Amino acid sequence: MTQNSPPVCDYEGSDYQKSFWDEGGRAYEDKAEEIALKRLLPENGKLLLEIGAGAGRNTPRYKGYDRIVLLDYSRTQLQQAQERLGKSDRYIYIAADAYKLPFVDGLFDGATMIRTLHHMKDAPLAIRQVRRILQPSAKFILEYANKLNLKAILRYVLGKQEWSPFTPEQVEFVDLNFDFHPKTIRKWLKENNLKLARQLTVSHFRIAIIKRVFPASFLAKMDGLAQLTGDWWQLTPSVFTLSEAVGETPIAADGAFFQCPQCNHAPLIEEPEMLICANCNAKYTIRNGIYDFREPIA
Repeated sequence: MTQNSPPVCDYEGSDYQKSFWDEGGRAYEDKAEEIALKRLLPENGKLLLEIGAGAGRNTPRYKGYDRIVLLDYSRTQLQQAQERLGKSDRYIYIAADAYKLPFVDGLFDGATMIRTLHHMKDAPLAIRQVRRILQPSAKFILEYANKLNLKAILRYVLGKQEWSPFTPEQVEFVDLNFDFHPKTIRKWLKENNLKLARQLTVSHFRIAIIKRVFPASFLAKMDGLAQLTGDWWQLTPSVFTLSEAVGETPIAADGAFFQCPQCNHAPLIEEPEMLICANCNAKYTIRNGIYDFREPIA
């Protein structure tokens, strides 16, 4: 049996997509992230896991993949993604804990984790789980909140901030909201046989007065140019990384997909509205096209 997971940041019942992205003045950040993803994504792939998919903001940008698994802890967010993207064989909606991914080893040839790691108290565990479900040579795009950003450095130098942006440990500035040092992220990737291929610095102009003065499209275009310095230095609040899974690890057998997040048994028995683990008898519901692995039902 698996041990208890670290605490999870749950967006259940949240209108995050509407309040933060659609009406929250983040058009520039959204466009800048679109540019970064376009640079990092491979031209094609078979099966992509989008961890922390939310309401599907980025999902349409993964055009090269045949199928996409949208994973989020919040059913509300997945329902909103379903409304945005529709129900089709191309999209699979999964409510699950990122610390206990309900998939067999070596299933995916691609994965993304955008604006999600900053909610992870045990980020190394989350990265280990990602590597477990990746095939050799699979691509992993990770975005993280960077503690070594210029604003944090300035605040620290002026004595307006107690924690140092230069030290390697993560900092929890709000409950379950973490910033990470670039060297620490690179260390964790290497330890998990994820070979770093590229880094892009994103959101160079995330300053309120600049966003009020200049159009979002102009700032995003300028950001796109500045992103290219990401392999040299990382001083922005957001950093995108592209890594490749290396080493001899399993590739999932044809037809294999789910495993029990409680005991890691596979395969699961699929019934019309339920998945059942033959090993520990855990049962997981399927409601309106959403597989719910957060907690087994009684």
